[in-house]
Amino acid sequence: MATLRKKMVMMKMRNRLARQCLGEILGTFVLLLFGCAAAAQVKTSRQAKGQYLSVNMSFAVGVMSAMYLCLGVSGAHLNPAVSLSFCVLGHLPWRKLLPYSLSQVLGAYLASAVVYVMYYDAIMEYSGGVLTSVGPNETASIFATHPAEGLSLQTKFFDQVVGTAALLLCILPLNDKRNKPVPAALLPPIVATVILGIAMSMSYNCGGAINPARDLGPRLFMLTAGWGTEVFTCFDYFFWVPLVAPMVGAPLGCLLYFVFINWHLPDPDPDSDVKCQPEILAAVNMKALETKEDPHFNMAAL
Repeated sequence: MATLRKKMVMMKMRNRLARQCLGEILGTFVLLLFGCAAAAQVKTSRQAKGQYLSVNMSFAVGVMSAMYLCLGVSGAHLNPAVSLSFCVLGHLPWRKLLPYSLSQVLGAYLASAVVYVMYYDAIMEYSGGVLTSVGPNETASIFATHPAEGLSLQTKFFDQVVGTAALLLCILPLNDKRNKPVPAALLPPIVATVILGIAMSMSYNCGGAINPARDLGPRLFMLTAGWGTEVFTCFDYFFWVPLVAPMVGAPLGCLLYFVFINWHLPDPDPDSDVKCQPEILAAVNMKALETKEDPHFNMAAL
């Protein structure tokens, strides 16, 4: 046992950013594995084995599972828009934004590949062996989001801005110690519930991506797996909307929270119960505190 423990210590990655990137890769992988697998099951079975709600719930479970998995390592951002927001807030160094974002896209890409292999026979039977992004037998919507018909570009963009802003607006108070923070162990299910609410109420227009990695990673996979460039050109080049709009909406949600709530909260009382909640700080990496990085102060997204 001692030898095994010694080998495990020797295998531990020394570079902290590399460890965080591994956490984001695996966390985003789990998120998309749940969500895209559910979408594949619902679509290829022609809703005989699930419905749209099944997909929403599966993404929520994926968020919760991914957060429990990598929260203590990378903070479980799982979403470049969330990473950008915490760079703006000073909780993540700007130099880590690109590595985090690329890791999230890679995790989404790998999850799409696994789902494709797992449901290959069903996808081919459903599509008649022709992989397309539009038409009655399209299968691209298993992996990436598509807009509803008849929407203007302004509506599509606004939809993603509002959805992502709502995400950040709702998760920021969960770990704000000047507000009413929740125990650290309850962060994942509460964030998952927020994601579920957004998916059930704001996904008709554009599929509720609110996460550039969740959409771009699968599109890149489909580009290499046989769908071709159509995944980027379909619906008047819609792909850039879930890529750019969430990056606008997330900082906007942060701004709304600080302007309307955070700046008006009373300073914490040193003798209050808030200071004595050990579960809030139980899983915080002490090294991160020394560098003024709080890996807990982040959440996920779809």
